[in-house]
Amino acid sequence: MIMKYRVNDGCIGCGLCADTCPQVFSMTDEGTAKAIETEVAEADKAAAAEAKDLCPVSVIEEI
Repeated sequence: MIMKYRVNDGCIGCGLCADTCPQVFSMTDEGTAKAIETEVAEADKAAAAEAKDLCPVSVIEEI
């Protein structure tokens, strides 16, 4: 199953996702998070899902 993520509008820039799964999430120069554009590697899927679940404003979605 292909798994990708997107960070929607409303990100508050807390950095929790990037700290939890830096292989998938990073912080932009504007201070908000972004997800990699490619498929999430099998080894990173659990950490990426945890980052999504931990997002305090629930703006990360699986696509």
